[in-house]
Amino acid sequence: MVRLYGLLFVVQLVLAVAALISCLSADEGEIRALPRLVWVLIILFFPLVGGIAWFLAGRPRRQGQAAGGQWRAGGGFPEKARPRPQAPDDDPEFLKSLDQRPADDKEMFDRWEADLRRREEDLRREKEKEDPPRG
Repeated sequence: MVRLYGLLFVVQLVLAVAALISCLSADEGEIRALPRLVWVLIILFFPLVGGIAWFLAGRPRRQGQAAGGQWRAGGGFPEKARPRPQAPDDDPEFLKSLDQRPADDKEMFDRWEADLRRREEDLRREKEKEDPPRG
């Protein structure tokens, strides 16, 4: 019997500490039903009931939680207002930047071609030095 009471005491203590941490870390404007100070006092003086009451009635609603406390599909957003990741080809700023890039790309391509021609010419000269033409 002593073990059972010990276990219940530990459960009550863990619940009270978790509720107290949750209460103290919540934003003041999001706490429901009572002010933060009242919730802290309830949790401290009535640890079991206060902790349960905090998690049921005082804790701020999560973003995806509906007013009735049930989970709603889509994280609580209506289908059309739900934020979605935007692909690069749907981003107007990205599409505008594509119009500005061809001149830069053309210059870079020309530099690469000139560098390639120079390297090929250097390789031909080195090969001719190693193997002079026979005649």
